[in-house]
Amino acid sequence: MTTERLDQPRDLRRSLRPHYDPEAFGRLSERIARFLGTARFLVYMTVFVVVWVSWNVAAPASFQFDPYPFIFLTLMLSLQASYAAPLILLAQNRQDDRDRVQYEQDRQTSERNRADVEYLTREIAGLRLALGEVATRDYLRSELQRLGEELKESR
Repeated sequence: MTTERLDQPRDLRRSLRPHYDPEAFGRLSERIARFLGTARFLVYMTVFVVVWVSWNVAAPASFQFDPYPFIFLTLMLSLQASYAAPLILLAQNRQDDRDRVQYEQDRQTSERNRADVEYLTREIAGLRLALGEVATRDYLRSELQRLGEELKESR
């Protein structure tokens, strides 16, 4: 097992396998999956199929390229579906991964908020206890009035 050193340039290696960026491919698959789920795509496909069938029914026999059972049309639609399904699944998996990360961040935020609320609750309870021991303005006034009355009575 060789580890890549960051302080040295990479060796140039020629590979027969094509290189692709999985992240770029994932973004492309999401764009395609979003497009496949739109009304615009359904309209385009409907127009395509109607034109295909109309051409192969109404055109002269020499211009028809896919006669009535429309085998080639079926093949084309099957091919489109065979590519669309994995792209849609890939896009859903990427969305699930994003949702999982978002859920984890929300859970951590919730835990921090709960800890903050518990801390503030304890602080408020401590302040209430401390205020119970502090003389208030009304208490001091009443004590001063009582002492003033005692002084008047003692003269």
